[in-house]
Amino acid sequence: MTPILLAITLTIAVTICYVSVCAVSPFGNCRKCHGMGHQLTTDRSGRLKRGQDCRRCKATGKRIRVGRWLYNRWARIYRAGAS
Repeated sequence: MTPILLAITLTIAVTICYVSVCAVSPFGNCRKCHGMGHQLTTDRSGRLKRGQDCRRCKATGKRIRVGRWLYNRWARIYRAGAS
């Protein structure tokens, strides 16, 4: 198997795997708060306490995956053009 053919095969396999992940689980953990919905802060004695709500995920702890966002955008444009 030539290196170019191997690279094409791996790229197709990774794409198919990512599409299936986006279809099964369209939401992933927020990268900023690590799925907790808020930041962790420490008080002066060093104990952890709950901080502010995460602005990126609006305190849900979840975010929409890039592939699912692209699919939703494509479907919205397709539906708008079809009617």
